[in-house]
Amino acid sequence: MTRRRSLLAVPAAASIPAAGRSPVLFELRYFLLRNSPDAQPQRSGDFLRVSYLPALSRAGGKVEGVFGSLIAPDGPFLLVLSSFPGLAAWESALDKLAADRQYQKDLETLDAKPGLSYVRVENSLLRAIPTMPEAELPPVESGKPPRIFELRTYESNSPLTLRRKIAMFEQGGELAVFRRVGLTPVFFGETLVGRRMPNLTYMLAYDSLAAREKAWAAFGADPEWQKLRARPGLSDAEIVSNISNTLLRPLPFSQIR
Repeated sequence: MTRRRSLLAVPAAASIPAAGRSPVLFELRYFLLRNSPDAQPQRSGDFLRVSYLPALSRAGGKVEGVFGSLIAPDGPFLLVLSSFPGLAAWESALDKLAADRQYQKDLETLDAKPGLSYVRVENSLLRAIPTMPEAELPPVESGKPPRIFELRTYESNSPLTLRRKIAMFEQGGELAVFRRVGLTPVFFGETLVGRRMPNLTYMLAYDSLAAREKAWAAFGADPEWQKLRARPGLSDAEIVSNISNTLLRPLPFSQIR
């Protein structure tokens, strides 16, 4: 007789990477701004476009997208989503940025301007989940307005319960339900360095706010999702201690739009 392994017994790390690819490392870099009508957003955006993003690409980082806060706590801010093959590549990129003469010159020029261009910089490092080992950029369609993006974080009670939540997406079929009902994933990542750990953070794309509401309503009513969440040990109360979300808009020069 063949025994089936329970979803509760399968750690997220047991998943097989899609097409044999190794999960990348994501960096979420926040440029926190003052909540006042001044030149900070424009100056910071120009610096990212002209200096930081090209330098990061030269250093080996892959820039996935750049966003501004739309509906979010701790706003306003600008967010750069980038990826690296692994921790060593991320560390190497930091060294290369420090040695990049043009980038360092641009930093000096920025710092020489009166006033602050941003208040603080915060960043997090996340490891992609194995079944979605890299970002999936939605196609840019000519003539269509930029999409709305949602960044969601599921804080968990412990590393063990976080494994269950990630396994729900990977082996349990929750990610497949997302795709079916119109919740378009951009990336999923387990936070390795950052706030409110342990947690899973992911990004979704929508054509509009109305499309977002429609997709989440369809997800909540989906029979497969209802069945999955009813399994013992998989209810939100057992494995998720808090859910937070942020709505973002892509900047005009963002690769993801």
